[in-house]
Amino acid sequence: MNVTKREFMQIIGAGSMAGLNMHAYARSDSATASNGLYNIPKFGQVSFLHMTDCHAQLKPIYFREPSVNLGIGNMKGNLPHLVGEHLLKTAGIRPGSAQAYGMSYLNFETAARRYGKVGGFAHLATLVKRLKASRPGALLLDGGDTWQGSATSLWTNAQDMVDACKLLGVDVMTGHWEFTYGMDRVKEIVEKDFAGKIDFLAQNIKTQDFGDQVFKPYVMREMNGVPCAIIGQAFPYTPIANPRYMVADWAFGIQDENMQKMVDEARAKGAQVVVVLSHNGMDVDLKMASRVSGIDAIMGGHTHDGMPVATLVSNKAGKTIVTNAGSNGKFLGASLMGQTLLFASVQGNNRR
Repeated sequence: MNVTKREFMQIIGAGSMAGLNMHAYARSDSATASNGLYNIPKFGQVSFLHMTDCHAQLKPIYFREPSVNLGIGNMKGNLPHLVGEHLLKTAGIRPGSAQAYGMSYLNFETAARRYGKVGGFAHLATLVKRLKASRPGALLLDGGDTWQGSATSLWTNAQDMVDACKLLGVDVMTGHWEFTYGMDRVKEIVEKDFAGKIDFLAQNIKTQDFGDQVFKPYVMREMNGVPCAIIGQAFPYTPIANPRYMVADWAFGIQDENMQKMVDEARAKGAQVVVVLSHNGMDVDLKMASRVSGIDAIMGGHTHDGMPVATLVSNKAGKTIVTNAGSNGKFLGASLMGQTLLFASVQGNNRR
């Protein structure tokens, strides 16, 4: 069988978490456990970190994963519709480990007493800094549903989360519930607060009248000599999932054809790596990966699926990695030049 370098790295990514023995650190001190959980060997020249759906949760929380995730039709029994023992077995995660606590509802009460709260921007910031320090040039991608979900985000008209994301070091973002602040407020944040700091991307948002792009569809970044493209995919059903008046002048949709056009355009400009930052929901991402070719990885959100292993999807030009980084600040995903990992932001015995 002939396998290209790109395909080889993607195949590795599909099973990357299976060999990480988190259980070995379950009863270690915090420093040893931290090294065991987060000291992952560098891989390749290009690294993307990914968070999504934090819903304005700035502080650590207790978060129990669902015991049911219904898969319909041919998705039944497949990722992301696996929970509990089935998910742990598929991902090669040992029950009772820190990662099992992060990924499943099993023995939640006991595990919560052992491992404590998860998430929180302060802890995420520590993890982001740690990973960026070991991977020069790594970019932090935010999949959206970030500015909404807390009293303080409502009272400040999203300003607290905008400031927090800048401090966290977010480089690129797309959105969904962000649009509930209205078109004017979103544009104000993108054009003023984010100017020169964070790229807000959405290839699938256009004006209702002339079909002009509202936001940049993609951005090109060079990382350690490798030209990379990040394409934004905002939540396609925003006008029907949220009050229409909030985005009255904008059209959304999945827009596979335009996505293919953006991928081809980025490749023509020299992009050797193309990543889609998506808020489609994982089932839609899987479908998009089968229909659009030339994407190396889709880092998705919306459905709050914490995926310890990536799904490898075939299309007419090769294969695309599809993954999702959960919700509520609980996880930080990482795609390391084809290898995809998901770090559970477990705090240790933290009962504050």
